[in-house]
Amino acid sequence: MKIKSVRARVFQWQGKTVPPQGNFCSNAMDLLYSPAETMSTFRFHAWTVVEIETDDGIVGLGNVALAPAIAKAIIDQYLAPLVVGQDPWDYEYLGQRMYRATHAWGRKGVTMAAISAVDLAIWDILGKSVGKPVFKLLGGRTKEKIPCYYSKLYRTDLDEMQREAQKFMDQGFTMFKSRFGFGPAHGTRGVAENLKAVEAIREVIGYENDLMLECYMGWNVEYAKRMLPKLEKFQPRWVEEPVIADDIDGYAELNALTAIPISGGEHEFSLYGFKQLLERKAVSVVQYDTNRVGGITAAHKINALCEAWSVPVIPHAGQMHNYHLTMSTLASPMSEYFPMHDVEVGNELFYYIFDGEPVADNGFLQLDDDKPGLGLTLKTDYLDQFRIIE
Repeated sequence: MKIKSVRARVFQWQGKTVPPQGNFCSNAMDLLYSPAETMSTFRFHAWTVVEIETDDGIVGLGNVALAPAIAKAIIDQYLAPLVVGQDPWDYEYLGQRMYRATHAWGRKGVTMAAISAVDLAIWDILGKSVGKPVFKLLGGRTKEKIPCYYSKLYRTDLDEMQREAQKFMDQGFTMFKSRFGFGPAHGTRGVAENLKAVEAIREVIGYENDLMLECYMGWNVEYAKRMLPKLEKFQPRWVEEPVIADDIDGYAELNALTAIPISGGEHEFSLYGFKQLLERKAVSVVQYDTNRVGGITAAHKINALCEAWSVPVIPHAGQMHNYHLTMSTLASPMSEYFPMHDVEVGNELFYYIFDGEPVADNGFLQLDDDKPGLGLTLKTDYLDQFRIIE
């Protein structure tokens, strides 16, 4: 079996969107002098879909969410020539070939995401070629089903947040993640607003359910050092990405500051980067995304690394490529989960492009033992609402 062709297409959403509120989540832009509109205008309403076909007709699917037009150009011009004509079962060689050939200019960010998409499609081919789901190729089932946490508690009106938390608690969820809406630029008022939001959610879910809190790189070390002691009484399971991804020293300082675990890794892109995070004790929870770190080939190694350090892996964003990794390792105790909803920021486009995502049932996800590959197909229901760029 040889790889015959690589096709990368950008799916640009043209359909209805729901504008997110300006303070639905803090972010790295908040430290700039004019941050008020940064999140109200934050969008990534496009996705790159990669289809790799073999000489015996198997088609594997991969995807890129980061900078999709640039990712497509990288795949078309640089990565496709490296894998066409090759045996997909030589996935380690192909992963190393893509990583090393682009290393001088591509070792972080969108190039790694593009490599990930190709690798995902290769693993989809491998599973389909032997009639097995990808998680069976990675070690098999380590859980009867995957516990998942509800992750769409964006910072909105407090009553609305409480109603949303109650709704999904009634559906069986016992773990929830919310976003802080305010950071250093908002002063003491923002501190008070952040604390009010956490208190409002705890009023609904109580302390027998888990609460995780995300900053999305919107704080700095000084602000986080003020906030973390105030948050201890709310017993969060973790505080996520309090500072920008490059501030490893800051992560390490904050992770040692209080009893609250610090999580991160969504914006880390390589095995070596996670090695640094672990050696520095910078995070207590690792949150890579398989379609950013080099794909399944690299993520499988990161799982083993984290297991050796006894640091749990809870991949970013849910989605099927991450679920296969979660199912196949004891290092990963649960998954992030978003239900399908109206298009807002852009994460949700995955559910408009692909069929096959499991739907949470009573706070758990299940993968099918008999669905080969990643278990995804291209969805046709919304094709007329995308502009597709070949």
